[in-house]
Amino acid sequence: MNKSNPNGVDLLGPLEPGYRAILAPHALSFLIGLHRRFDSRRKALLEDRQKRQAEYDAGGLPDFPEETADIRASEWTVRPAPSDLKDRRVEITGPVDRKMVVNALNSGARCFMADFEDASSPTWTNMVDGQINLREAIRRKIDFTDDKNGKRYRVSSDAATLIVRPRGLHLDERHMQVNGQPISASLFDFGLYLYHNHDALDVRGTGPYFYLPKLESRFEARFWALVFSHAEEVLGLERGTVRITVLIETLPAAFELDEILYELRDYCVGLNCGRWDYIFSYIKRLRGHTDRVLPDRSQITMATPFMRAYSKRVIAVCHRRGAHAMGGMSAFIPVKGDETANALAFEQVKADKTREATDGHDGCWVAHPDLVPVAKAAFDDVMTGPNQIDRKFAVTGSAADLVAAPDGTITEAGARENVDVAIRYIAGWLAGRGAAPIRNMMEDAATAEIARAQLWQWRVTGAKTENGIGLDASWMEEAINIAEAEILEDGQYRLSGPDEVKAAAKLMRELVLADDFDEFLTLKAYDQLTKGLQVSMRLTEFD
Repeated sequence: MNKSNPNGVDLLGPLEPGYRAILAPHALSFLIGLHRRFDSRRKALLEDRQKRQAEYDAGGLPDFPEETADIRASEWTVRPAPSDLKDRRVEITGPVDRKMVVNALNSGARCFMADFEDASSPTWTNMVDGQINLREAIRRKIDFTDDKNGKRYRVSSDAATLIVRPRGLHLDERHMQVNGQPISASLFDFGLYLYHNHDALDVRGTGPYFYLPKLESRFEARFWALVFSHAEEVLGLERGTVRITVLIETLPAAFELDEILYELRDYCVGLNCGRWDYIFSYIKRLRGHTDRVLPDRSQITMATPFMRAYSKRVIAVCHRRGAHAMGGMSAFIPVKGDETANALAFEQVKADKTREATDGHDGCWVAHPDLVPVAKAAFDDVMTGPNQIDRKFAVTGSAADLVAAPDGTITEAGARENVDVAIRYIAGWLAGRGAAPIRNMMEDAATAEIARAQLWQWRVTGAKTENGIGLDASWMEEAINIAEAEILEDGQYRLSGPDEVKAAAKLMRELVLADDFDEFLTLKAYDQLTKGLQVSMRLTEFD
C-alpha cells in the first residue's frame, strides 16, 4: 500500500515519454482546482442517484418533475451552435488511439467523437496517450504508419471537427490522487484536454467541444455548467467557449430534456440518443419491476414503442429549443470476405439512417469509416440544409410511453449470446481494448452492460425462455462455464488472451449471480486494471 500524500499530488502510473508535458505542474494545478472545488458535489450527485434508485426499487417510476413545469412550458432557446457544429449529419466515433484518431479525422465525417469513455479501456497508457494524440492532432503533428503496408497517414486539411467524450461522473482516475483521494475521471479527461488545447483550437477556428455521457438529471447538468463557468474564468475564456452535446442515454434523463438544456443553455448545442446505454439504463433503473422485463436485446430496436417515444421526444424538445437532435450509433461494420453479409450490413445502416433523417434527426453516428458515405447519403436524401432544427414537432408522449414494457420473447439462444458476447468484450477491455469487433458488430461497454444486466434481471425475476427453460443460477453458471470453455478451446480470443478470458468469465459470474445489482461493471473491472499501483511521481508544491 502507498502512503497517501495529504498535501499534494501522487501520480501512480508510469511516466512514459511525453507524459511529463501533459502532466506538467501547471496542468495538474488546473486539475487540482477542479477537484477541490467540485468533487464533493459530484459525490453527492452519485448518492442522489442511489436515492432515486431506492424509490424505483420500491415500485416508483420516473416522471416529469412538477417543480420544473414552468421551464417546460416557457419559451427559450439555447445559444446558437458555432459554425463548425451547424452541420453534423455524420459523426464517427471511436477510441483515442493514434490510428483511430488519424483515420477518423480523415474519414469524411463532419465530426469525430474521440471517446475516452465506453470505447476506451481506461488503462493509464490509453488515457494519457489519448491526450497526447489529440493534442498532436489539433496541431497537425500527428501521423501513423501502418505496420502491414508501411503506408504513412497524416491528418488531412479537411479533417472532421473534433469532439471529446470524457468518462462519466461515476468513474475515478485512480492513477492521480489529490490529498490521498483519486480525482474524478470526468474532470481529469475534460480538464487536461481543455487546458492544453483551448488556444490551439481557437487558432484553427474551432473550439473545445465535448460530449457529456450518462447524465441523469438537471442537477448533474447544473454541475457541469458550474464546471464550465469556473474553467472558463480560470483560463480567461469568454463564457460559452466550451460547447457540449449531452448524451441522453439514461432513462431518468429522458424525463428532464428541457431542464438539462436549460441548465446548460449557454453551452449545449444538442442532445444525442445514446440508444445502447439507454436500453441498459432502462433495465438497470427498472430492474425490480417484474412487469417490465425486456426480451432478447436483439428484439429491442428503435421501432420498439418505448425507444420510439424516447427518440421522438428528443427531436421535438431539441428543435423547440434551437438545439441539434443527434441520432444514435449504428454498430454495424463491414464484413470482410462475405459479400452477402457485407451488403446486408450496409442496407441495415442505410435503413437506420434514413429513418433517423426522416424522423427529424440532424445527424447520426457510425463506427467505421466505410459507413460514412452510406450514412451521409441517407441524410443527404432527406436533409436539404445543414440541419433540420427548423422542422418543429409537437412534444408528445406520456411518462407511461417512456417506460412501456415491450412485446417480445426471451430465448435460450439470446441468453447464451449475452453470455458469450459479454465475456469476449470484457476480456478485450481487461486487455486494454474498449471497442471490439464481435460478430460483425462494433461493440463497446454498453453491449456488455446490457448483456449482464439482462442475465441478472432474468435470474432474479425468475424469467423463463419461450420454451420454458428457467434462467436460474444453475443455468447461468453452466452457460458461463460453457462459453468460457468454447472461447478458450476455439482460440477466438484474439481481442485478448486466455488469462483475460478467464478473468472475464469470473467477473461475469460475480455480476450475474450477485444478490445486489452492480451499478456499472466497469467499476468492478477497473479494480483489475489498477492492482498494485505504485507512486511514480509525488508533488508537494500544491500545499
